[in-house]
Amino acid sequence: MNPTDMRVSPGAWLAAAIDWLNANFHPLFAFISRVVDTVLGAFETLLLALPAWGVIALVTLLALLLINLRTAVLAAAMLGFCWLSGLWTASMQTLALVSVSVLLSVLIAFPLGILAARFKRFEQVSSPVLNIMQTVPPWVYLIPAVMIFSLGKVPAIMATVIYGVAPMMRLTTLAFRQVPRNLLELGQALGATPRVILLKIEIPCAVPTLLVGLNQCILLSLAMVVLAGLVGAGGLGAEVTRGLTRMEMGLGLRAGLAIVAVALLLDLLSRGLLQRKPIQRR
Repeated sequence: MNPTDMRVSPGAWLAAAIDWLNANFHPLFAFISRVVDTVLGAFETLLLALPAWGVIALVTLLALLLINLRTAVLAAAMLGFCWLSGLWTASMQTLALVSVSVLLSVLIAFPLGILAARFKRFEQVSSPVLNIMQTVPPWVYLIPAVMIFSLGKVPAIMATVIYGVAPMMRLTTLAFRQVPRNLLELGQALGATPRVILLKIEIPCAVPTLLVGLNQCILLSLAMVVLAGLVGAGGLGAEVTRGLTRMEMGLGLRAGLAIVAVALLLDLLSRGLLQRKPIQRR
């Protein structure tokens, strides 16, 4: 027997599975594509509705009022760099894409992480899946996404969401596992409902670790931006790809630094808002 006849081809199985999904669930995928595209379009329209200086002034003012002066200054510097580099529209497109991707990743990973922290069996089942998700190279996620949703921004968001779910879910599970047992017992002794314990005890205690998970989710989502540019997602990823294919070092460097600026902006704002202390009323 020829050894080549015994080769295992996961790609062939995956292609057959995706063909079956496209044949039987095309209306569902079309609906998901429309919803995601509408939400992303709304984010982009909102960010591009005002001129660049107006967005910078508004974000700086909100950061100053809601967080602190240092965050406001840094946010203005990050957005200012995106403007002065001549990549404002691409930066806002990337900011919208990453924001939607991170939001969807958190909405999926946060409840799943809580379930994994609550139920040991669920964690045992999900752990191998998460291991595979974190081991597979990120560009691999684009292949089935493109085969299902075609080219464009939607497959880029779907691949980014899948790539960002694993670290957020793991760190959510860890965060809730680290909540001090005595605080939980105190809440139960005082007659607090599970909902009150979750909102008033567990989540506040878990915030530091949750911030790490959110940071990782943002960074991994931005890591997919360049790859997303290869499938027509636009934004800074397309500019990096253009600079690479045309051997324009200046364009590639500016786009890469703009991606760093967007990453720092999202990290600063998310960390500042989550760590913000509520105003004490007398």
